[in-house]
Amino acid sequence: MLYTLIVGLGRSGLGLHVPVLSRARSQVLGTFADHPIVGVDPGNTARAEQRDLLIADSLRRARDLLDPARTVVHLCTPPAVRAEVLREVAALGFSRILMEKPLAGDLDTLRCVLRLAREQELRLSVVAPWLHSTLTRRLVHLVGNRGLGAVRAVSVTQHKPRFRRSLSTSSHTSAFDVEAPHAVGLLLRLLGDAQLRGAHCADLRVGPTTVPDMGGAHLELLHTGGIRSTVLSDLSAPVRQRRIVLGMDDGSVVGHYAVGQDDDFAQLEITRDGRTTREVFRDDSLTACLTHAYRGYAEGGDGAGDLGLHVRTVELLDEAKRLAALSPTRAPHPRKEALSHGR
Repeated sequence: MLYTLIVGLGRSGLGLHVPVLSRARSQVLGTFADHPIVGVDPGNTARAEQRDLLIADSLRRARDLLDPARTVVHLCTPPAVRAEVLREVAALGFSRILMEKPLAGDLDTLRCVLRLAREQELRLSVVAPWLHSTLTRRLVHLVGNRGLGAVRAVSVTQHKPRFRRSLSTSSHTSAFDVEAPHAVGLLLRLLGDAQLRGAHCADLRVGPTTVPDMGGAHLELLHTGGIRSTVLSDLSAPVRQRRIVLGMDDGSVVGHYAVGQDDDFAQLEITRDGRTTREVFRDDSLTACLTHAYRGYAEGGDGAGDLGLHVRTVELLDEAKRLAALSPTRAPHPRKEALSHGR
């Protein structure tokens, strides 16, 4: 059975992975060792002691508490420092690595990560809840069986207000790294490989404060089958929305992904011959993703798999960032500025 080490105790590691794993350990028998989750925070934030979580003050101390040969490492550090932390983790003997999305923040880091994986024989996997979502499985089936004909175009909308985190931390430096990796990975799964056809990025503005490239991101893809897809991610939106729309020859499909762990339900609307049917169903995709990875590791495999898809996602997003940076002006944005009141 497998132990757990979480490196990086921020929003992702402490806020998402720890509670999901705490639930999964009681639901998936025979996979998780009867041992507390061990956490290390290279960022040296305040300790967050809680039930089933043991905080170690260094990676070396964490190694002493665990058996590296039987441990899954959750790498939840920001993309900019991920390769450096991965190198240290590998040097301590850990080889099962579950990395937060995106796999890397740019091509140089990606090459470094893949080189480390080859040299140290690491078994890399990427946390990609949308690829393990019940809604995604339904969409893959609808596209594959062609019951509504061929797909003509696809759009993904990812809106969420991210003011506080963008203003208070530099863990991400581009809106392309926040929500867009989910969407690009999904589109590659649904429609196959793609080439970038356009990209724009917007700054986040709050009163006199501007956070470059963190207001939102927009990209356009042309897939090998000739289908066009678009991704619009607005990080200054007043409401949360994670929606995909598929226009098809004989109807349309609208999927709504769960917007948070506090309400893990998805919705699916199918329109055919002017009639729309709607389904609502439980879709705890992060739990499904993590348990799938642990089962894969327990069986001697590479965890969740799909590494090639995640590599391609990083390549497309890196190209999108570079193309957006060439724009002479910032991209038009439906909400370019938020007025701050009070303090």
